[in-house]
Amino acid sequence: MTSGSFTVARRRKSAARTVRLGAGVVVSMLILALLVHVADEARAAVKLSSALATVEPADLVPGADRFGPVEGAPPRAQALEGTTPRGYVFLNTDVAGAVGYSGKPIHLLVGLDTEGAITGAVLHEHHEPIVLIGIPERKIKSFIAGYVGRNVREFLEERDAGDQSLDIIAGATVTILVIDDAIRRSALRMARALGLAGLGEASSKPTRGEIDAAQEGVDDWMTLIGDGSVRRLNLSVGEVTADFAAAGKEKAAARPESEEPEARFIDLYAAEVSVPVIGRSLLGDAEYENLRARLEPGQHALLIAANGLYSFKGSGFVRGGIFDRIQLVQGDGSIRFRDRQYKHLGEVTADLAQPFAEVGLFVVPADAEFDPAAPWTLQLLVQRAIGALDKDFLLYELSYTLPARYLKPLPGPAPAADAASTSGDPSLAEPEAAPELWRRIWEDRLVDVAVLGAAMIALTLIFFFQDWFARRPKLATGVRVGFLLFIVAWLGGFAQAQLSVVNILTFGNALISEFRWSYFLMDPLIFLLWCGTALALIFWGRGVFCGWLCPFGALQELLNKAARLARVPQLTLPWGLHERMWPVKYVIFIGIFGVSFHDLAFAERLAEVEPFKTTVILHFAHDWPFVAWAGVLLAIGLFIERFFCRYICPLGAALAIPGKIRIMEWLRRHKECGAPCHRCAQECMVQAIHPDGHINPNECLYCLHCQQVYHDEHRCPPMIQRRLKRERRRARASAKITIPPTTSAGPTGTATSP
Repeated sequence: MTSGSFTVARRRKSAARTVRLGAGVVVSMLILALLVHVADEARAAVKLSSALATVEPADLVPGADRFGPVEGAPPRAQALEGTTPRGYVFLNTDVAGAVGYSGKPIHLLVGLDTEGAITGAVLHEHHEPIVLIGIPERKIKSFIAGYVGRNVREFLEERDAGDQSLDIIAGATVTILVIDDAIRRSALRMARALGLAGLGEASSKPTRGEIDAAQEGVDDWMTLIGDGSVRRLNLSVGEVTADFAAAGKEKAAARPESEEPEARFIDLYAAEVSVPVIGRSLLGDAEYENLRARLEPGQHALLIAANGLYSFKGSGFVRGGIFDRIQLVQGDGSIRFRDRQYKHLGEVTADLAQPFAEVGLFVVPADAEFDPAAPWTLQLLVQRAIGALDKDFLLYELSYTLPARYLKPLPGPAPAADAASTSGDPSLAEPEAAPELWRRIWEDRLVDVAVLGAAMIALTLIFFFQDWFARRPKLATGVRVGFLLFIVAWLGGFAQAQLSVVNILTFGNALISEFRWSYFLMDPLIFLLWCGTALALIFWGRGVFCGWLCPFGALQELLNKAARLARVPQLTLPWGLHERMWPVKYVIFIGIFGVSFHDLAFAERLAEVEPFKTTVILHFAHDWPFVAWAGVLLAIGLFIERFFCRYICPLGAALAIPGKIRIMEWLRRHKECGAPCHRCAQECMVQAIHPDGHINPNECLYCLHCQQVYHDEHRCPPMIQRRLKRERRRARASAKITIPPTTSAGPTGTATSP
């Protein structure tokens, strides 16, 4: 066996081992996820028992001297005085979720007496950064203590009266809102489960009917407003000022947002866009089909749009992805949205609709048990600064009831004949409908798919015939610059198709939870990019995407080329420092990927170390810290080419790892490369060529510049030597063939030609 054959065989065995190891890891994760699911109830009981061991019974229920066993669903423990029950103790997270600003749950131990009054509440565990490093914890504990003595019926009365004012601690708005929501919801649900305060279990069934999914058609904006399909909350600056004054908050009343009382404070609209007619009218056909593809069973969607001086997004969304100014309330439940449930929209597409400064699409999660046919309320928290750190707050409500024309009566018992006809396989209808849905989505973007497909085919041809391409440096340079311009302008600017490490996080979590192709097929361009990138990893490594198909990477390179034309000085890091900075991006990726298995939402926030969302998706219409971060990276890239790609990009690191299993080496090298020649290494834009001459495929962006030098007989020293040798051989051959004319004397003495 030759050395080359042995190397290929060894690589194939290594790739096979890698695949077997990966399959084993995936299977192990699936088994682990199943075991965790089965053991959820047992874990909840153990968690509550462990929490109870950290407190005295009397701290939560006065008079109690011990806790009974943990029992029931949701789990709780009786607080006993001797053998006499005094109340119940539970963890709020076992009853109603409470994810804080940190992206992790806030755990509270809550005590209820037998009459439904809160007898105690203790902050058991949290990871709120504002509490850990900013706000004294005693302030949070004092806020929680304010609920002691309140009966759960008061929460219902306040909700019905629209009075849920809070004394919010400055700087901890999100944390306080989450704690308030957690105590109210968990106490109400536990009281209902136990039958306390005369409350029974809340009905989870629709009382008005169900959405008629078969309805078709669209309505204009005025029709939707007129029949209540879209509801409105309109406030002027003067009205808000008057309400602050009426609430006794004179400092806030004295600091209006505008000197004009009639100025628009906020003009807020809301609608249920998971209802077919409303959704198609407000979103348009393409966006509505995308929404349908995205929604899972039990999920619903709302559209919220607004104009005015006040934003419904709030500072919590800017800093931590939490919408702290709006909350959806229905029955005993409330929902505070996070960025993973939100999609920015540019406009409302209904005819006659006005332009809006803010349009957001919000997905209501399935575990919220939201009933779209029942009335609900959108609460808006209004805040005004009354000092450097202090703020005052008011709560406004937008009430919504879906018009009856979108509903059909709840189905009664099916006739025996109908039941028999569908009993064979009643689940066939949904799978049969799904492919038609995906066909329509892809057909809607057929032109985009064709354009991207053609670009990827052209790129594949460039790589397969790279030697022919590299031998023509002017053509290669022009094609590369043109392709990068296309990627920035069309793929990034128009199509907004940018791969992200978030896609990898989602895929990894899907493998250990519930993998569904429907989610990954939702965006045809992203799906095509991932398929092309995956195939390219087998042949060429990460460089195909990172060097050619990444809009942000292309933007960096084009800006650097412009900087070079403007004679901006270029910095080359010393090899020792450069080599030690390579691993930073791998550390970032591994950290984000590890966090994603514990808290995907938090990992997605960490993933904003990628400036892709700011530059490509939002076109810099983002909050200033993100815009500043993207600007800093692009500015550094003017001096150090592809700085972000080299040292920070977690997506590049993620692609480099499987790129190790590529099956061929396409980049040519001379035996003189690295010893003594360093021409390619000096000219490599990302310093992917080691001093010894070999190319690091994990860092190579496959720009093919080194291949242009490799074939260039005027720049590459080995090729120069070959050219000179060839020219000398030709010169000698030419000298032998051409013999100069000579003369000689004939017998008569006359000169004759030989």
